[in-house]
Amino acid sequence: MRIKICGLNPIRDVQICIDLKVDFLGFVFYKKSPRNVNLIEVKNLLKYNKQKSSFVAVTVDPTDDFINKTILNHFDYIQLHGNETNERVKEIKSMGLKVIKAIKIREESDINNYKKYVEADIILFDTPGMEKSIEFPKNLISKLPKGKKFALAGSINEDNIENIVKFGVNFFDLSSSLESQLGYKDHLKIKSFIKKINYINENTSV
Repeated sequence: MRIKICGLNPIRDVQICIDLKVDFLGFVFYKKSPRNVNLIEVKNLLKYNKQKSSFVAVTVDPTDDFINKTILNHFDYIQLHGNETNERVKEIKSMGLKVIKAIKIREESDINNYKKYVEADIILFDTPGMEKSIEFPKNLISKLPKGKKFALAGSINEDNIENIVKFGVNFFDLSSSLESQLGYKDHLKIKSFIKKINYINENTSV
């Protein structure tokens, strides 16, 4: 299974996630978010030995200027939550970044929207409303395409992860469920969740 933890602080949270071998570390660039990071904090990322972890910049309709000044040289992936087209995804990839495209799922008919983004490296199926703690509809999980390219977000936590895995999902994106207060990751919760993932990995064939 692959894990992405989003809404991390570049100073407080990075080393523990690297040590726990979290696959993707997400940092939010969205001014309305309590998890928003700034350029000074981002520069702190350069000091880390990422090992096998990848850094992800979470954005909404980023401009070329923003990407060039803030994202390039600090991040491996850029995650897009806006109205970006497949052509825009292609343009951003040509700048030297891998792309995660978020697809908002309200109903079953939304799922096929992922087919518009053939240039995306990863498709993230998410609930409507960026940064809102909304549980992904259980009746739709089984209808999602599965595989390394497809990730799932939406109030995933230690209590429901085993049931979600049964649907064949093996790539998860978490944020608020790993916080003890808004915008602050709880390192004990992170450790506990990764322990649960390791247990599932050891006891299933997923």
